[in-house]
Amino acid sequence: MVDGPGVSRQLARFVAGSRADDLPATVIHEAKRSLLNHFAAALAGARDPAVERLLGVAARFAGAPCASLIGRSERLDMPGAAFLNAVGGNVFDFDDTHPATVIHPAAPVAPALLALAECRPMSGLQLLHALALGIEVECRIGNAVSPGHYARGWHITSTCGVFGSAAAVGHCLGLDEQRMLWALGSASAQSAGLIETLGTMAKSISVGNAARNGLLAAFAAEAGVYGPEAPLEGPRGFLCVFGEAPRPTLITEGLGERWEVLLNTYKPWPCGIVLHAVIDACLRLRQRPGFAVDAITGVIVRGPPLLAQRADRPHIDAGREAQVSAQHAAAVALLAGRAGLDEFSDAAVADPAMRALRAKVRLVDDASMGLHSAEVSVAFADGQLLRERVEQPLGSSAKPLSDGQLEDKLRELLAFGSPQCEAGPLIDAIWSLDKAADAGAIMRLAVPAPRR
Repeated sequence: MVDGPGVSRQLARFVAGSRADDLPATVIHEAKRSLLNHFAAALAGARDPAVERLLGVAARFAGAPCASLIGRSERLDMPGAAFLNAVGGNVFDFDDTHPATVIHPAAPVAPALLALAECRPMSGLQLLHALALGIEVECRIGNAVSPGHYARGWHITSTCGVFGSAAAVGHCLGLDEQRMLWALGSASAQSAGLIETLGTMAKSISVGNAARNGLLAAFAAEAGVYGPEAPLEGPRGFLCVFGEAPRPTLITEGLGERWEVLLNTYKPWPCGIVLHAVIDACLRLRQRPGFAVDAITGVIVRGPPLLAQRADRPHIDAGREAQVSAQHAAAVALLAGRAGLDEFSDAAVADPAMRALRAKVRLVDDASMGLHSAEVSVAFADGQLLRERVEQPLGSSAKPLSDGQLEDKLRELLAFGSPQCEAGPLIDAIWSLDKAADAGAIMRLAVPAPRR
């Protein structure tokens, strides 16, 4: 057994006993930012082929429709809506990111709460409070198994996200300490997700499952389905089975005093977080005097080992693969001078000039470099060599996106994937959600208006 007996119960006690008045205003505001970013990402992904196909599958098993799908007119039952909205929010890899664990906190938690809010009324403050708690739970559990868990190949957003979803929904259901512990136990039985799926449509299925299965875990606990006493720290619990050198004390240290959501970051580009410093460096290089993309003879990208482990993919055929290809990220930033959704599309991947430049990019491991840093060197035919190192890219904790930039991101992604929706009322509703009596009403602003 690992050290730290009682960690699961301590966490359950904290979530069950938390009150909205306990949360600093900064935590509520950051929960709004996380929710805004989730809506932005899901509005972009609403018509993605993966969402379209999984909607057809989910509809075969759905019960009575009671919950909305972001950016779409269809409705599903509560579990189905949670699943699809999590998939849509994750499919373009534009989610929020917890730097220490690379968990995307909102995708497994917010969709479960939004589906619940449409079917079982709650206030906006209740939803934001539960969202902050869910993020706290998944990220603290992620801290306890990092970095070995993700490095081994577990999709940490999914494996830890199911605990966040269960805790958030359980709090809204009013679970007491014992039932919250049971909810964590049922969540532990459903933790799954593999990094091997990145670059494919299957990537977001486990994220959708985390949202949906968290709902199941919470409702099961409410119904009296009991679980183990130590689902996290037990000898065959999550930490021992999924972690290489787990640190359970990270789950409870400073609980209620230090909030993980305040560490959240938001992406300016739709790709894996390990690629953001690469893009930032390449965009800076492109602005240097004497830069001539047609004269490039070679590009060396130096970064931490995780960069190559996750993104050394020179030969790609689709936009999904581009989201986790350092070669494409460097090439697109150097060639196009942009790194938006269009630059990570199938068309961009197939572009001959892009393909040619990707072939000139080589990755080099440097264990001394920070997790989110990169150095890019570009050699030219005339012998010139330009080099740029980025320790903290745009969107990182050191260079966070402002509220205004997040609003701009939502407008841009809505125009890309859900132009039939309106950005302004949704943005206003998110910023004032803590004052709203009906949290579920926000979903009516994230779907197409009924035709008259």
